[in-house]
Amino acid sequence: MAIRLKTDYLTSFISEHEYALIQGEVNAAHENLIKEGEPSEKPIGWMTLPVNYDKEEFDRILKAAEKIKKSCDIFIAIGIGGSYLGARAAIEFVKGASYNAKKKDTPDVYFAGNTIDPDALQELLEICEGRDICINVISKSGSTTEPAASFRVFRELLEKKYGAEGARERIFVTTDKKDVPGKLKHFAIEKGYETFVVPDDIGGRYSVLSAVGLLPIAVAGCDIRAIMAGAKKAMEDFSSTNIEENDCYKYAAIRNLLVRKGYEIELFVSYKPSFMYMNEWLKQLFGESEGKDKKGLFPASVIYSTDLHSMGQYLQDGRRIIFETVVDVLNSKNEVKVPYDASNIDNLNFLADKDFHYVNKQALLGTLDAHVSGGVPNVVLELDKMDEENFGYTVYFFELACALSGYILGVNPFNQPGVEVYKKNMFKLLGKPE
Repeated sequence: MAIRLKTDYLTSFISEHEYALIQGEVNAAHENLIKEGEPSEKPIGWMTLPVNYDKEEFDRILKAAEKIKKSCDIFIAIGIGGSYLGARAAIEFVKGASYNAKKKDTPDVYFAGNTIDPDALQELLEICEGRDICINVISKSGSTTEPAASFRVFRELLEKKYGAEGARERIFVTTDKKDVPGKLKHFAIEKGYETFVVPDDIGGRYSVLSAVGLLPIAVAGCDIRAIMAGAKKAMEDFSSTNIEENDCYKYAAIRNLLVRKGYEIELFVSYKPSFMYMNEWLKQLFGESEGKDKKGLFPASVIYSTDLHSMGQYLQDGRRIIFETVVDVLNSKNEVKVPYDASNIDNLNFLADKDFHYVNKQALLGTLDAHVSGGVPNVVLELDKMDEENFGYTVYFFELACALSGYILGVNPFNQPGVEVYKKNMFKLLGKPE
């Protein structure tokens, strides 16, 4: 269980003395990160969450997950942004991108409240027909448009299907700790729904290791104890501020060094389709944390070798404003070999009896050499395998790197003032009362 940073593909772009020069900024960013402050201004509860999580609530999450597994065919997590991306990333990371289609003894897990598109909502409603359903609405305030509107739809569906009493046993609410009249917590208490807490000192995009992510992840049959153990190991491994001893801090330093050299886009790369939603989580984590004050790398993502057939040309010969962060998963869960074919109509018998993992690895190595020779810096992060412990480890690695990187960049990595602009405009057009 580990992430290891390889800088072999950066030597043409960053010299050794530059690492020494940025160490002082890393030290200052670390001090800024751990400096005491109001949770509303500096919500850093995620930093010690792997050891300081609420054990009583954790046990309730496990019990609720078992109850849900026994009572439904479909579990719907209703949330947007950090309230769903981390959970979906975890389930696909551990169980695979085709989780819902696989034979299993756990419910299918779907996500709603992350769009206002009626077609997507109707498709999910059709999938639910004739099947038993449980839902988990995840929202700090309960008034965010997308999840709140979807919650109305599915709450109505459950109450019609099971009655008010029956629906009460199938609705779970993850929300603010405070019981404020008119807010979701107050509503949940009135209705008698079981509730879990969105911690006050943890922002949405850093919340996957709290109840926000853990309930849906546990319902899918993932071992959430192992996830927390992995995060705890990362917390221990990345305690040094010396970037030659701390791969997490060195990665944060590299990102900022490349910004100063004119790179504007960080392309997160994986050769595993089941890493796709991890990429989506990373895009929110870094985009929302650093994209402010006209600063920050633009986070994008691809899955290779698939996207090499659509984006490979641009990466090889396009504008030199992109660097790649490649997550190299060293071990696959399965072994599948290329068969021998006597006709050899595709001329692939030279691959006969070779494992697909080996072929995939050669694609990775060949692409690294090609892109670096074409002038694209490549950061390589080696990950042992895709299981629960490595998921927790990976989440903590990127959360810590993101927070530190933001402070080096000179922004507050925990606020998101720009997000409110579209909401105000939308509410005005919809005629929302002041």
